[in-house]
Amino acid sequence: MKKRLKELAALVGGRILGNEDIEITGVASMDEAKQGEITFIAHPRHISKLEKIEASAIIVSKDFNIQYKEKNFLIVDNPYLAFATLLSHFSQKAYVSKGIDPKAWVSPSAKLGKELTIYPFVYIGEHCEIGDRVTIYPGVFIGEDSSIGDDSIIYPNVSIYPRTIIGKRVIIHSGVVIGSDGFGYVKDGKKNVKIPQIGTVVIEDDVEIGANTTVDRATLGKTIIRRGVKIDNLVQVAHNVYIGEDSIIVAQVGISGSTRIGNNVILAGQVGVSDHVEIGDNVRVGAKSGVAYDLAPNQDYLGSPAISHREFLKASLLFPKLPEMKRTLTEIEKRLKKIEEIISLKGKENYK
Repeated sequence: MKKRLKELAALVGGRILGNEDIEITGVASMDEAKQGEITFIAHPRHISKLEKIEASAIIVSKDFNIQYKEKNFLIVDNPYLAFATLLSHFSQKAYVSKGIDPKAWVSPSAKLGKELTIYPFVYIGEHCEIGDRVTIYPGVFIGEDSSIGDDSIIYPNVSIYPRTIIGKRVIIHSGVVIGSDGFGYVKDGKKNVKIPQIGTVVIEDDVEIGANTTVDRATLGKTIIRRGVKIDNLVQVAHNVYIGEDSIIVAQVGISGSTRIGNNVILAGQVGVSDHVEIGDNVRVGAKSGVAYDLAPNQDYLGSPAISHREFLKASLLFPKLPEMKRTLTEIEKRLKKIEEIISLKGKENYK
C-alpha cells in the first residue's frame, strides 16, 4: 500500500511541513524507520535525534518548535493517536472468509451469520447465535444459548460458558474464560456450601479482553462489561461486577464481586478491589493499590488502602524520615519521664 503524505494528513487531521506528495509505504519506530516509512516523535527530548532518523516523514506534536527543515513533518495534536491510526491503516487486511472447517462441531440448532471463519476443533452449542464475519480459532468452546456479534474475533482455547452475550467487534484473546461460576460460598458450621451461580455475562461492543483473563457469571442477574472497555492479560473479574464504558483494566488486576466501576476508569497493574465497592467516573488508580472503600469520581488514587494521589505524595515524603522521627519521639519520652520524676520528687519534699 502506498499513500501520499497529504492523504495521511487528511486521515489524522494534521498539517504538513515539507513535501506533501512524498509517498509513504508503511509505519515504523523511530530507530528502525527507513526511506518510504513514517515514524513519530512523542516527546521533545527526542528532537535531538532528528538528523539520524531515516524515515521519509515524522509525526510530531503541534507544540514542538520545529527548526529542522530537511525532514518532512506531519504535525498533529496527539502524535501517539496519529501513529496508532496510521499503523492500523497500513496493517489492516481485508477480511476473507475461510468458511466452517469440517472438523468443527456446530449444533444444528445454532444460527450462523454470513462469511464466517470457524477453524477445526471449535464447539458451538445448541441455540447459539453467531453474527457475520466472526472468526473463531481452534479449541474454542461456546456453550448453549450464547451469542457473538458481527466482526468479533475469538482466539484459540477460549471457553465461553452457556448463556453468555458478546457484542460486535469484540476481541477475546487465548485462554480467556467467560461465564465460569462466581466464587460464592456460605458457611454451615465448618462446611462451605456453594451458592448456585445462575446469572449471565454481558460483554458489549468494541471490548477487548487479554489472554488468560477470567470473567465470572453473576450469582443472579448479570456481570456487565460495557462498550469500549479494554482489559489486559491475567485479570480477574468476579460475579456481578459492572465495568463502565471506555475503562482500562491493566494486567493482574483483581476485581471482587458486586463492584461497580464507572466510565473511563483506569486501574493500573496489580490493583486489588474489594467487594461491593463503587468507583466513580474518570478515576485513575495507581499500580499495586488496594481499593477497600468507594472512590469519588474525577480523582487519582494510590496506595493500600488507596488514598488521593496528592495525600499519598505527602505521606511518601514522610516515609524516609520515620526512623529519625522515631528516635526523636523516643528521646522526648525519655526527657518527659525525667521531668515527671523530678516533679514527683519535689512534690514529696513539699509535702514533708
